[in-house]
Amino acid sequence: MFNEASGKKIKTKFCTMDFNTPLVLLSGCVGFGEEYTRIKGFSNRDVGAVCLKGTTLEARLGNEPHRMAETPSGMLNSIGLQNPGARAVVDEYLPLLDFDETRFIANISGSTIEEYEEVARIFDDSPIDAMEINISCPNVKEGGVTFGNDPEMSARVVEACRRATDKSLITKLSPNQTDIAVNARRCIDAGSDAFAVINTLMGMAIDTETGRPVLGNNQGGLSGPAIKPIALLKVHQVYQECKSHKIPIIGQGGICTAEDALEFIIAGASAVGLGTALFYEPLICRDINTGIVDYLEKHELDNVSALVGTLRLYEGTEKK
Repeated sequence: MFNEASGKKIKTKFCTMDFNTPLVLLSGCVGFGEEYTRIKGFSNRDVGAVCLKGTTLEARLGNEPHRMAETPSGMLNSIGLQNPGARAVVDEYLPLLDFDETRFIANISGSTIEEYEEVARIFDDSPIDAMEINISCPNVKEGGVTFGNDPEMSARVVEACRRATDKSLITKLSPNQTDIAVNARRCIDAGSDAFAVINTLMGMAIDTETGRPVLGNNQGGLSGPAIKPIALLKVHQVYQECKSHKIPIIGQGGICTAEDALEFIIAGASAVGLGTALFYEPLICRDINTGIVDYLEKHELDNVSALVGTLRLYEGTEKK
């Protein structure tokens, strides 16, 4: 990737995990990890962690097509958590992964609180490094945003998962709620070790010839550069709740360049997630890592953690 000294600058501690870099490949964008390694030139050592595809207790077929639609500066997706079920992932997919190269994070979901707890229990008895609790998926008809937009329900899901595992829990927060900071506070109290901020926003695309939605589920999750300003603000807001508790954040939403990643780190993210950008440039991680190192060296910073949460807000009449 680059020389050893440069590599040390971007090594990151996240919860109990040591990340090679602050980059995290986001759930739903890289399958169950093994598929992405088939891309020529890709190395798991270029990323800090890989989030596996969203997994439920039982197998799911997902939503009716169409499931994806390109939009200005982004895309809509409505996959509907298609997956083979938690037990199949543990028994059939995890053995294919090289846990010496990078960290792997399970993404867990459910239609009920009890399902979340059972899925967490299944992954607890596995080599997975941590679990991301998906309480904010906008393209499933049950669970999903029903939990993620209600702070009390979010906390109950976190509490249930906490009972089932001692592994690190990363709660994925929805931007489709009134006060994301309140939700974060309740999840911290319930036992969340970290946050992923943000999940996609709800959106729609319409076929003007048919007068019908493009997506078979009518609506889906909007991702990509279009949501970056919203995501940055939400990371900043959640960081205000997290910094005193030393709770780390994976900042995500429209990151396509090293500058994008640096903005999220300055706003309070300890790691940054890549999703939509991978669809048009699968090897983008190396460019972003190189850009982050160049920035750290230019500003004479020893490591990326020194930049986390260094945002300097304007106060009063400071800006004319």
